[in-house]
Amino acid sequence: MSVVEDRDIPMPSEKPVAKRRRLAARSVRDARDRLTSTTGTRAAFDYELLRQFAQNRLSASLVILLLVGTVGFLSSLWTGAVMAGAWTASVLVIHAIIITKCRQFLNETPSSLNLRSWRMRFIMLDLFYGLAWMYNLIHPVGIDENSSTFMLFVMLLVVAVSSMMASSLPIAVIAATIPVSAAVALNFALQGDLHNYILAIMVIAAQGYFTLLAHRLYSTMLATMVARAEKDALIGELEQAKAVSDDARRRAEGSNIAKSQFLAQMSHELRTPLNAILGFSEVMKGEIFGTHAVPAYKDYSNDIHVSGQHLLGLINEILDLSRIEAGRYELNEEPVSLATVVEDCHHLLKLRAQNRGINVHDVFEADLPRIWADERALRQICLNLLSNAIKFTPSGGDIWLKVGWTASGGQYMSCKDTGPGIPEEEIPIVLSSFGQGSNAIKSAEQGAGLGLPIAKSLVDMHGGTFTLKSKVRIGTELIATFPPERVMAALPPIMEAAPPVQPEEAASNRPKRSLFRMRA
Repeated sequence: MSVVEDRDIPMPSEKPVAKRRRLAARSVRDARDRLTSTTGTRAAFDYELLRQFAQNRLSASLVILLLVGTVGFLSSLWTGAVMAGAWTASVLVIHAIIITKCRQFLNETPSSLNLRSWRMRFIMLDLFYGLAWMYNLIHPVGIDENSSTFMLFVMLLVVAVSSMMASSLPIAVIAATIPVSAAVALNFALQGDLHNYILAIMVIAAQGYFTLLAHRLYSTMLATMVARAEKDALIGELEQAKAVSDDARRRAEGSNIAKSQFLAQMSHELRTPLNAILGFSEVMKGEIFGTHAVPAYKDYSNDIHVSGQHLLGLINEILDLSRIEAGRYELNEEPVSLATVVEDCHHLLKLRAQNRGINVHDVFEADLPRIWADERALRQICLNLLSNAIKFTPSGGDIWLKVGWTASGGQYMSCKDTGPGIPEEEIPIVLSSFGQGSNAIKSAEQGAGLGLPIAKSLVDMHGGTFTLKSKVRIGTELIATFPPERVMAALPPIMEAAPPVQPEEAASNRPKRSLFRMRA
């Protein structure tokens, strides 16, 4: 049993010229943004980073209040309530100023902000904030020998919290943490013993670690913004491309409607005189009203009739193709035997093939079920394939018509000839509307180049696939495949269940004994 496999057509990749153009535009845009920015990044990122800084400060305001109150209470154990209270009040004032400025920054519109001045304000406020913490940790009054652990713990806590809150502004991290770490490390180093030296090294290492951590957070935040900006730019490009595509589609639809109207009008205008030409030329060719005085007139009348039929067939093909492209070709589907349709088309064109000295062979599989399709469309597909094969097959050649099963359970019909073949680069041209290969152009029997495109469109409307295989100087094979969903499998007969029998009916329907048997 012969089998035809289904094949996928690869999609063309993106053009490299468009890709290079898009990358060049992106590079120019990035360079322009870096030149207009104050931090070396994009200008839009400057505001986003400051906004993130202000939001972090506002969200951590309660934590800062608890931290300042706890440290102020614990500091009173060494420095006294008056000094600890004064320090707590000063830190809270600085913290209140920072919160107020952050809210003011967030309430203003981005276009009216001077980002450079706001960045300097935030950096200076964080510097004062760090100096206030430094004073609490190294003030010269009330220092106790056991306060080193407390100093180290508070320093680590302040540096960690400041690094997390100000990670979107790295200079602010340095302004808030370096004074505290430097003062505590210097205080430990001035003690002059090994234990304090180790504590000083630990303070420096902790400062380096939290600075690196803040830088990593800043890099991650910046990378996230870059990815989001690229995503927004890509969405914008897609929307712009979609708008251009929709506009082009509307123009194409308008052109298609105009073309369809033109073809419909011209077909009517051409068919009306063609009917008269075909009718009168047939009368003159048949010499119904008498023989011609000049015998050549009969040949001329035959030529006129043949040319008119060719023109009428061309008009019909153009109209069929225009209806298919406009989506107005309706399928009248019914159960159809594909083998019967192909056999009828063979008998219809058999005389034409014999006149050209071409042998047509039928290879049909037995017991093929019917398919759900349009019989008129199937006949047009088969006639187009067979007439195309007869047109290009030389005298003495062979044509094979095959009908059978596909690998997926569908059915196919194939038309294979021993013609000159089609070069591989000309196959897309042959399958396009009005496309003709080099062999068709050289042939004396030229067509309009619509037979194969119409056949392919009709096969596509049935949900099938149309395949053209050809080799130069060997031949061409055209295959129309129909999906398994269109194959009508035989259904078993419906068995109706007998109605239940009542006991009274069973007794009445019971066979009675005959009188003769009873007497016996």
